[in-house]
Amino acid sequence: MYPVPDDVKWTSIKLSEVAEQKYRFEANVFNIEAKHAREIIKNGYYSLLNLFSNDGFIKRAVYPTRFKRIYVKKQDGIEFYMPSQLVEINPKPTKYISPLTNVNFEELKVNEHELLLTRSGTIGNITLVTKTLLNKIFSDDVIRIRLFNDNDLGYVYSFLKSSVGQILLKTNNYGSVVSHIEPDHLSNIQIPNPDNRLKNRINDFIIGSFSLRDKSNELIETAQQILISELELPPIEDIIKQYFLIKDDIENFTIRVKNLLNRFDCSFHHPIVKGIIQLLKKKSKEIKLLGDSEVSSNIILPGRFKRVYVEEDQGVVFFGGKQLLELNPSEKKYLSLVHHAGRIKNQLTLKQNMILITCSGTIGKVALVPKHWEGWTANQHIIRVVSKDANIAGYLYTWLNSDYGCELIKRFTYGSVVDEIDNHQVGQIHLPILKDFDKMKEINDLVLSANDLRYEAYILEQKAIKLVNEEVIFRGSKEPFL
Repeated sequence: MYPVPDDVKWTSIKLSEVAEQKYRFEANVFNIEAKHAREIIKNGYYSLLNLFSNDGFIKRAVYPTRFKRIYVKKQDGIEFYMPSQLVEINPKPTKYISPLTNVNFEELKVNEHELLLTRSGTIGNITLVTKTLLNKIFSDDVIRIRLFNDNDLGYVYSFLKSSVGQILLKTNNYGSVVSHIEPDHLSNIQIPNPDNRLKNRINDFIIGSFSLRDKSNELIETAQQILISELELPPIEDIIKQYFLIKDDIENFTIRVKNLLNRFDCSFHHPIVKGIIQLLKKKSKEIKLLGDSEVSSNIILPGRFKRVYVEEDQGVVFFGGKQLLELNPSEKKYLSLVHHAGRIKNQLTLKQNMILITCSGTIGKVALVPKHWEGWTANQHIIRVVSKDANIAGYLYTWLNSDYGCELIKRFTYGSVVDEIDNHQVGQIHLPILKDFDKMKEINDLVLSANDLRYEAYILEQKAIKLVNEEVIFRGSKEPFL
């Protein structure tokens, strides 16, 4: 028998397992990493408990009854959050459901000290309910988890966030990938039960991390309120009403030919854009364009390219617009440094306080690059705005991240199948300069402080996951994880 090369992933399986899988011999039926993860847990230092059992960690794991959703306009509905927003650091509602919907809304609300777990779509995403998510309404695609002991929240969260924990969540006992997670699946997962001292240390890190996230969100909300107050901007819905004409119960508007600017799509000339700009002219000191040299030093739209992905130790972190609003982007890939060195250096690399705007598909999601993203890369569907300096980066983010800034971004959208905007159009976005410079500085400082808190929150979470890996999962193990 020839020796197996070190870089080949392999495992042995029992004949009974082949029979259980209807005598299929494809390697992907028997997930090697999943089998290896379960072997590590089984042979670990600590005794094991079933995650969901009377003597385990989880007391209750439920999800609401399915119901028919009635989506309505913002002013007529109740905020409704999608499972994909679960891991966003400060999710904004994208859907609104009618109060007349036949459902118990209290059942849909999430409660403090609950863990939330996505059970369909992108399964296995997990978060902790603190001030930011408290009482928000999520769909039945999210499992609500309550523990016997709240002091174990941080440990269970960190374990399920770890690479081994994620594999256990997404596969069954035979290693096959599951497409949905049901509460019963959690009862088949065994996890180590370390001593209380270690679990409390991990819990403190996670609770501290989420506390910092909440604080950062509060600072950004304060900055937004100051900006809106200084510009005396009414709710976005009121602007829409004011600038639409109503004829035969149909909302409509007119525009002069000379103002078409060779754009014949209605979204570019939407009355809300005109309304926002007119209000800015009245209340701001002046209006600059985003591409002005006093505002930004560069606006980068990377070119399209064929990506070469590699293992973690051979590349640089690479993520897309879908993960833009997360503290630590999920589903990260690793881009080859050998094949893409020039493009990574000149177009893709992220820098602290750089502003990112999604420019393809979902238009107008905005993020401010935190310190821990420094040196990472993002794909070509994200435009990078390099602020002139840190003295305006936070203010610029606050405006672009507002409802008003978002409308000015989306007005440039073009494309019949996939929505797009480009860097030249982003450079034409209006930016109000406040009459009170001290207020601008206050807004800027609040946002930069919030960005620093998010970095600290990331560090605390990573410390917790590192403890779980080194002191729990791999304690005493001499075999590296695949």
